[in-house]
Amino acid sequence: MDAPRVIAHLLAPASGVPNHPRWPLLVYPAAVPPSRDLVEAIEGLFARHGWPPAWRNGVHPFHHFHGNAHEALGIYSGEVTVRFGGDPGVDIVARPGDVIVLPAGTGHKRLSVRGALGVVGAYPAGGRADMHTPGAGGSAREAQAAIERVPLPPADPVFGPSGPLFEHWRD
Repeated sequence: MDAPRVIAHLLAPASGVPNHPRWPLLVYPAAVPPSRDLVEAIEGLFARHGWPPAWRNGVHPFHHFHGNAHEALGIYSGEVTVRFGGDPGVDIVARPGDVIVLPAGTGHKRLSVRGALGVVGAYPAGGRADMHTPGAGGSAREAQAAIERVPLPPADPVFGPSGPLFEHWRD
């Protein structure tokens, strides 16, 4: 079996967004094969690997980050361009079947959408994510200590306990 394709982006702090100091943003292109019930396939995959689905929606159109949780985004419909890491960051176009895994502290902002966007969001072990926006009470520097305390998840949301996430994220 071929090794899973994963694209990693280590993002430096930028424009009030701390990003994670050691762990990169991970993009899994076409991680979930197309199907009639793609949303259920993504939710089932995440749940099997200890990242129970927390919501279905889109991506906020403003920079924000979560200081207390990692996040997995699974695209099930439409196409979205998201800027990760603040300004300047990396712009990623995500399509149905793509999964993006954000370590705690990673800034993200929707730039554009094509079609009816559908995203499943999940957090390890059913955690809940806080919401920080750059410049709104507290600083990225203050959030950094909390971000560094967020532990490794027990499993990769796509490939399970021995997935490629652990090749990129190490204590």
